[in-house]
Amino acid sequence: MNDHVHAELTRNQALVHKALAASAGPLSAYAILDRLRDDGFRAPLQVYRALDKLVEYGMVHRLESLNAFVACRHPDCESHETAAFAICDKCGQVAELEDNALIEQVSILARRTHFAVKKTTIELRGVCAGCQSPSAVSA
Repeated sequence: MNDHVHAELTRNQALVHKALAASAGPLSAYAILDRLRDDGFRAPLQVYRALDKLVEYGMVHRLESLNAFVACRHPDCESHETAAFAICDKCGQVAELEDNALIEQVSILARRTHFAVKKTTIELRGVCAGCQSPSAVSA
């Protein structure tokens, strides 16, 4: 995470980021609002404004399929335009994936179609190793 950007966070942005960073899984904006009511949050708009900026800074990612948010787990994510996640349909665990070959392949596809990519989020949905039966993991 860029320390310069982090130093410029508003109080609300810092509180929203802290709530997401402390969470074991993704949170919806309303779940964040519930966690921050004691800190003076009263309206969803307060959360959404903070989330918009945190996403812009690369500190938070929006998981479209879950309509939820996660704190970025990579220190230099604001410089990445591609993020990938593995989302377990059983336990809800979300793993942020980092794969340079995948990022390069997305860039190649975009160049091939003359498409100017601003941002890419790839979501893999399935079952994590911990939720799979022992026989499925060894297969």
